[in-house]
Amino acid sequence: QVQLEESGGGLVQAGGSLRLSCAASGRTFNKYAMAWFRQAPGKERGFVAAISWSGGITYYTDSVKGRFTISRDNAKNTVYLQMNSLRPEDTAVYYCAAGRPASYIYYGVKDHYDYWGQGTQVTVSS
Repeated sequence: QVQLEESGGGLVQAGGSLRLSCAASGRTFNKYAMAWFRQAPGKERGFVAAISWSGGITYYTDSVKGRFTISRDNAKNTVYLQMNSLRPEDTAVYYCAAGRPASYIYYGVKDHYDYWGQGTQVTVSS
C-alpha cells in the first residue's frame, strides 16, 4: 500500500515557475514508477510526466517537453515536478500517481497506476 500527498501548487503568472512535490508513505516506494497527471475543469485527466523506479527513464507529454522536469529522491520517498515557463493552459489540478507499468510504453496510461494522491491546484494567470 502506498499513500501519496502532493504539495507545492499555487497561483503564478504566465512565464513563472512552480515546483510540485509528492511525498509517499511505505517502504516500497523505490519499486514503483511515478507519474504526474493533470485535470482541468471539464476535461479528462491527462498525462504530464513519468519516471521509472530508478529515475533512469523519464517520459513527458509533448506540450511540457523542455519546460517541465520530473525527478525523484528514493531516500526521501519523494517525486518532484519542476515546472518552468508556465502557461495559462497549464492550469489544472495536478495528481501524483504510483504504479508498475509492464513497460515504459504504458507510462502515460493512467489505468496502469494503482495509487493516487488527492491533487494540488496549479493556476497560471495571463
